[in-house]
Amino acid sequence: MLPFKAAAWGLIAWLLFPAGNGQLAAPIPDEATPTIKVDVSVVNVLCSVRDRRGRLVSNLDKADFEIREEGKPQQIVYFARETTLPLTLGLLIDSSVSQENLIGKEQEAAGKFFRQVLTPADAAFLISFDLSVDLLQDVTGSVGMLENALGEIRVRGTGPSGPITGPFPGLPTGGTHLYDAVFLGSTDVLKNEAGRKAIILISDGQDQGSKLSRDAAIEAAQRTDVIIYGILFVDREFYGFGGGYSGEGTLKKMAEDTGGRMFRANSDRELADVFQQISDELRSQYSIGYSPTNTAHDGSYRRIDLRVRSGGLRVQARKGYYAPRDSYPARAR
Repeated sequence: MLPFKAAAWGLIAWLLFPAGNGQLAAPIPDEATPTIKVDVSVVNVLCSVRDRRGRLVSNLDKADFEIREEGKPQQIVYFARETTLPLTLGLLIDSSVSQENLIGKEQEAAGKFFRQVLTPADAAFLISFDLSVDLLQDVTGSVGMLENALGEIRVRGTGPSGPITGPFPGLPTGGTHLYDAVFLGSTDVLKNEAGRKAIILISDGQDQGSKLSRDAAIEAAQRTDVIIYGILFVDREFYGFGGGYSGEGTLKKMAEDTGGRMFRANSDRELADVFQQISDELRSQYSIGYSPTNTAHDGSYRRIDLRVRSGGLRVQARKGYYAPRDSYPARAR
């Protein structure tokens, strides 16, 4: 992986500046990446299970689960509890003008989260986004480096009360490239990471100016096996207590389509509680793999239904995956 500053500016340039013909350069297709040919594709699905009261259930076994693909039963060939398996985590923080009064609270809660969650086997990275996407810290296992990067987050632009000084004078103001940030975090940072992968996205959910669409961002996360946890954290004084923001649907869709959850936080205390809930969930997951009976490598999207045999338990997982094309490996959605 590139050193983080070089990687950041390379990615920012790709997102902000179109190709020579005036159009955004298209992402390189997955098929352009050489892979080892295999005869059997295994679809891996991460899931969390809750009881009727919403409590996490972490003591289930392989025999407790059943999975279907397009309605047809499948045989589970891999099963593991993810309480101790390594995790690569991306924290994406909205640093646009609308979040100016919340940044300090986010920095404090995120620093505590890193200290509590990351084990010696885990790693994380940090991205801030506004009118550009900045990779402030590439993947690292150092909590100290992550905390230093949190301290670099700045708001730039123009707010309701006048100009806001930022670290890059002369850049245009306005914009919240949320979709670009998710795409970048998934494809340019997490794509080549092994094991469990998750993004925590803190924002009011408003996107303005992204080069890529919401669907493109979601698909990027799906194809790289990334779970998104969205945290709706809104400065109600900025928007007015009557509302004015409409980003909740975006965060909810991103989370649900990747097997994650969306949370709401209205205070620093609630934000800390949300981080704790995410931590608990990450340490209570199951990893389930199956070899699909449909062996056609046609690139189609296939729906999956993962359930627990006993009643009263609810499974939170991805709803499908993209089949491989030719000999390229399957990726869960």
